[in-house]
Amino acid sequence: MTKAPTYKVLIIDDEPPARQIIRDYLKAYSNLEIAGEFTDGFSGLKAIQELKPDLVFLDIQMPKLTGFELLDLLDNPPLIIFSTAYDQFALKAFEKNAVDYLLKPYSRERFEQAVDKALLALRSGNQENNPIRSVIDAVDEQPDLLSRIAVKIRHKVHVIPVQDIRYLEADGDYVTIHTEKDKFLKEKTMKYFEIHLDPARFIRIHRSTIINVDFMDKIEYYDKESYAVLMKDGAKLKASTSGYKVLKDALKL
Repeated sequence: MTKAPTYKVLIIDDEPPARQIIRDYLKAYSNLEIAGEFTDGFSGLKAIQELKPDLVFLDIQMPKLTGFELLDLLDNPPLIIFSTAYDQFALKAFEKNAVDYLLKPYSRERFEQAVDKALLALRSGNQENNPIRSVIDAVDEQPDLLSRIAVKIRHKVHVIPVQDIRYLEADGDYVTIHTEKDKFLKEKTMKYFEIHLDPARFIRIHRSTIINVDFMDKIEYYDKESYAVLMKDGAKLKASTSGYKVLKDALKL
């Protein structure tokens, strides 16, 4: 008789009672092995990369990195069961993309429904259509303003406060984020940043450029009725006709 496979599980949640409930409920599953528990997004991200779990119970609202920020930094996320207390935007994204989630507080029966669904996917090996990226894309469409941006360089995560951003430039499938000390690549679109950065501070002056007006020095005539924005760090950024108008209106020039 073939032995049933054992699947590796991680619990990432900053609330001790929530982790305890998951541990207790998982005792009913002999083929699910808890490989570790983590209390924040940074340690959880590192654990996923190193331990390569089959299934992760992931809280959304956590310190350092949220559940969504964590997933956005993974190239190949594992199977995820989300847990959340109140995130309405997230719930809509889950329902739209058929990802299971546990709305705290949840019952043992609801927990078992989510786990049984995950086990079915694991046993069938049908994870090619992992909907996690669709969930991230759906959440990205929500109009929440960013207070920070998490980027990964090799195996190190950097969290950039938005007030430190001087300007952003399109770079193929990425956006280059310029700060005083460094520049970082993020696999997002300019449209994403235009939606999620404070429009009172961040102005899209060109289809490939968004500036933080706090770091703008002056505007100069460029050529043929076009203009250039000079930044305090010396960068000279071309403004399109429409971008110049938006900038003028924003600054009430």
